Amino acid sequence: MPQQNELVAIYNRLKQIMQKYENPLQPKIDMESKYDLWSFKNVEFAGKMRTEVYFAGLIIQSSYVGFYYMPLYIDESLKRFFSPELFKTLKGKTCFHIKHLDDALAEQIDAALAKGIEFYKERGWI
Repeated sequence: MPQQNELVAIYNRLKQIMQKYENPLQPKIDMESKYDLWSFKNVEFAGKMRTEVYFAGLIIQSSYVGFYYMPLYIDESLKRFFSPELFKTLKGKTCFHIKHLDDALAEQIDAALAKGIEFYKERGWI
């Protein structure tokens, strides 16, 4: 099980990757252990008008860093773009449990975020 300092390092590296997407997205929560990105745009989603749409988030848990990826909740076919290494960390419908982060996995998460931005833009949510 990763130590707290390892989890903080994983969180900080993933947060740095996610911060690249702060334009066009913006955080609602930006703390030392929790961070998320949202699109603040009036859109219709699931038959309702919304003023914001959740995109992705991070949270330090006791034994992993949770990476939440909303595009996957909307369209499960996005899984086809995931590498086997990233896919094996998926522990729910949209939650990845990141316990170790090497360069390859960081690049795969970055690629998933880029694909998610494209996915949201196609729907007019960004």
